[in-house]
Amino acid sequence: MGNIEQTLKGPDLKNGTAVDSLKSGQKLLGHADGLPVLLIRENDDFYAIGAKCTHYSADLSQGMLSDGAIRCPWHHACFDIKTGDATKAPALNPIPTWETEIQNGVVYVRGQKPARIYPIETSSRDHFLIIGSGAAGHAAAEKLRHLSFAGKITILSADSDLPYDRPNLSKDYLAGNAPEEWMPLRTEEFFKSLNIVIRRNTRVTKLDVKAKSVVTESGETLQYSKCLIATGTAPIKPKIAGIDSPHVYFLRSFSDCRSLISGLKTARNVVIVGSGFIGLEAAAALKARKLDVTVVAPGKFPLEHVVGSEVGAFLKTVHEQNGVHFRLGQTVEKIEKEKVILSDKTTVPADLVLIAAGVKPSIELIEGNEIRLENGILVDEFLETATKDVFAAGDVARWPTPLSKEPVRIEHWVVAQRQGQTAAENMMGRKKKYTEVPFFWSQQFDVVLNYVGHASAFTSTQVYGRLADRDCAVAYLENETIKAVLTIGRDLQSLEIEKAFENGDPQSINKILARSELTVPPKS
Repeated sequence: MGNIEQTLKGPDLKNGTAVDSLKSGQKLLGHADGLPVLLIRENDDFYAIGAKCTHYSADLSQGMLSDGAIRCPWHHACFDIKTGDATKAPALNPIPTWETEIQNGVVYVRGQKPARIYPIETSSRDHFLIIGSGAAGHAAAEKLRHLSFAGKITILSADSDLPYDRPNLSKDYLAGNAPEEWMPLRTEEFFKSLNIVIRRNTRVTKLDVKAKSVVTESGETLQYSKCLIATGTAPIKPKIAGIDSPHVYFLRSFSDCRSLISGLKTARNVVIVGSGFIGLEAAAALKARKLDVTVVAPGKFPLEHVVGSEVGAFLKTVHEQNGVHFRLGQTVEKIEKEKVILSDKTTVPADLVLIAAGVKPSIELIEGNEIRLENGILVDEFLETATKDVFAAGDVARWPTPLSKEPVRIEHWVVAQRQGQTAAENMMGRKKKYTEVPFFWSQQFDVVLNYVGHASAFTSTQVYGRLADRDCAVAYLENETIKAVLTIGRDLQSLEIEKAFENGDPQSINKILARSELTVPPKS
């Protein structure tokens, strides 16, 4: 999230570009005022926007234009080409925009437009209370202000830090490649500027939906007009002898990651319990620190239940080529001072143990209310619970989607942010259905996975291209219907597939995938 040095490419757009050199729907990368700028033609109109995504500075010239917006090729953020507004997470900041002018068949980029200013007055008596400062809670608070909500906004956060870039905890920050100052998403001054009160180290212990109030751990009672539950998840703590030892760590919060990094100073051999996304990303990050890393998990392949056996086997090979050891088909029975004992009674050296055995929804404060619980908090298509004026979003929410017969709960950053934004709209009474297509990404060594859709019960897979070439797409089918697609090295194709899912057009998805050679036969 820090400043990334930009190299200017293409023409100086202030010197003008021939109108006829761009057809409608085309874009030209250039620069203006010392900044990379994308000139876009839409019918007879021209728009000039910043060419770098405000999330991780991806090159938007490699993205996709669609319906008056441009989508980032890396993590699928979306920006309005007229206003520059970030319309889809993970980007929260808008991109800059410039005036354009046409003279004698030439389009010129003129001055930069001023940034939009949002209201900060509190003329309303409404009090919107948000429990949790993770992706959903934070995104909801900002969205409320962007929607001109003039009431009071309070975020009650059990975390000791301001909202931060949680996905980076198991990636570059853990690897030592991202400095700590890159991690916070916003400053204290930013929240004050939007009149958002964020109270850290404040744990909610009781929610009383009839009284429309919450009670904090200190005994304080706060009333609300509407409430958003965005409590997220907590790490699962397996029943392993020695799991409370001082050299055993979990990785969920910024504080957890700092403690883990501190523990690594005296470690040489690390055992990771679990081969999910956090476990594998952490394994890659810790290899960057030159540590000996062993992953222990009960499955045949890492991540097999999510990405299938072909991709699981590929990821295993990638990690092994980079020096990671696997003990699959095993569990840890006991953790001792310098080793772990596995279920087959063999031992693995371990100066440090990282538990990455999954998470569970944090719903303790909801119990005893009339809110429906079922592997999370059940919500309707507007992200509202069975109790009026109480909403839920993010990892803790379970919602209906056309991609699944049953409501789903998905533990991913972009999903949580987009749900928080939609929940904010519905807290404002806008009755907007949450219809976003789930998306997540994972980086492991030089492999970046982009996954669009949801296929928790896929019955077969089809691989287009070659996994070994890092250039492929993998379709996940339930019976004959494509429910999700994973891509490697095909950013634009991932965006096209996301758009096709949004349109409810599976035939179009088949056509997009058919451009690639089917090299691996369907496997049930």
